[in-house]
Amino acid sequence: MKKLVSWNVNGIRACLTKGFMESFTKLGADIFCLQETKVQAGQTELELPGYHQYWNYAEKKGYSGTAIFTREEPLSVAYGIGEEEHDKEGRVITAEFREYFVVTCYTPNSQDGLKRLDYRMAWEDSFRAYLKRLEEKKPVIFCGDLNVAHKEIDLKNPKTNRKNAGFTDEERGKFSELLEAGFIDTFRYFHPEAEGEYSWWSYRFKAREKNAGWRIDYFCVSDSLKDRLRSASIHQEIFGSDHCPVELVIE
Repeated sequence: MKKLVSWNVNGIRACLTKGFMESFTKLGADIFCLQETKVQAGQTELELPGYHQYWNYAEKKGYSGTAIFTREEPLSVAYGIGEEEHDKEGRVITAEFREYFVVTCYTPNSQDGLKRLDYRMAWEDSFRAYLKRLEEKKPVIFCGDLNVAHKEIDLKNPKTNRKNAGFTDEERGKFSELLEAGFIDTFRYFHPEAEGEYSWWSYRFKAREKNAGWRIDYFCVSDSLKDRLRSASIHQEIFGSDHCPVELVIE
């Protein structure tokens, strides 16, 4: 069995002051993926005995960024998706293991007024094509803050958020396309009807206290891995960021 965890830490340095190491130890993942690390090379040193560490930094300081910590050393590690326009923000790391690829992804936010929606649409097509290229070699597990609540069940207030970043018809449509391309949303595979299961809450309006959240953090896998899935969960009990960790157990 392999336990994988993904967490948007909203700044690893801030998260370290809010119990990150304790949560990391408690979760005990074989592969731990981070998004929105917001650091540059050399800005933070994590002591993680028994883990190999891989970091992808954005060119812009204090922005975006991803990391993978893994007990097993990967066969290879790649940064970005091989397209210059998409690879300046440190959003993707791919670790290749014997039986599958593991990809951590921090999907661009469409932003207020949807000013980055066009870029986001281009990103979605490029990222999906990248995953399908990987899949020609072996199955793929990808995870991260995908910045979309797919269905109305995936956020507290669907009606009032219909045209907001993360719940536009366009973004939701791209996520549907991604699943139709041969991937499984593992949380919904195990919990098709579960309500109130969110992974992100605004820091405003006491949203977390009221559980007025969104499920925008995912583990998705190639259809061919379906029979090996064992569980998928959301760790709402873990604090330290405006997101909580999500987990996948696979055989």
